[in-house]
Amino acid sequence: MEGGSHKVLRKKLVNSALLTSSLAMIFSLSGCLATADPNMSFKPPQYVEEIPAREVEENFGNAGSLFGQGDNPIFADRRAMKLNDLVTVVINENVTASSTGNKAITDNSNFTLSSPSVAYGGTSGSIGGLVNSFNNMTSFGVTSGNNTSTFNGTGNQNRQDSFVTTISARIIKVMENGNYFIEGGREIMVNGEKQIIRLTGVIRPYDIGRNNTINSQYIADAKIMYDTEGEIRRSMERGWGTKLITALWPF
Repeated sequence: MEGGSHKVLRKKLVNSALLTSSLAMIFSLSGCLATADPNMSFKPPQYVEEIPAREVEENFGNAGSLFGQGDNPIFADRRAMKLNDLVTVVINENVTASSTGNKAITDNSNFTLSSPSVAYGGTSGSIGGLVNSFNNMTSFGVTSGNNTSTFNGTGNQNRQDSFVTTISARIIKVMENGNYFIEGGREIMVNGEKQIIRLTGVIRPYDIGRNNTINSQYIADAKIMYDTEGEIRRSMERGWGTKLITALWPF
């Protein structure tokens, strides 16, 4: 009886280990599937990190000058020019893509397989009989064969995206060459649905208009993200179980 209880306990432990390993594999696959969604890093480009920041000069020019750079100069330029200044970015992006692909592959192969044979030209009858017996035993093969493989594939895609909005960004870094690295974000909550907009990039001070605005087409290394969170977003997404089955389904 004691040996039987040990066997039952050992079987339960094995089943538990198999169940644990299976769950771990499923969760790891579901985690991999979750990271397969599009994502974007808003970290500054490497060259922005390498270029040193411009040192802030506290010299406001000669005393009494009309073009000083104090807090409220009379004839100052109202465009963003210092760290933490704000600049308004007008995002007007239109993306149109069209692609068509056709692929056709045909593969034909012909082959002939002959059986091996031994020839004997001597006068010995016994050796000749052995050679004939060997040739009879090895007289097999395929005289001819034909193999044909055909593949045809066609793909067509037409897509047009448009994104128009306005967002204020902050100067995060004034680089030594005078360019600005900006970053901006906005979150709007409407009826339980949150809209998220984020933007980063590098701009030139010369591209900023007199009304302190800049078009998104003048932003280098621009990264613009528009996302939503809420019940509507979740209702349009597939569950992790469906994603897992889709990822593992080979057909």
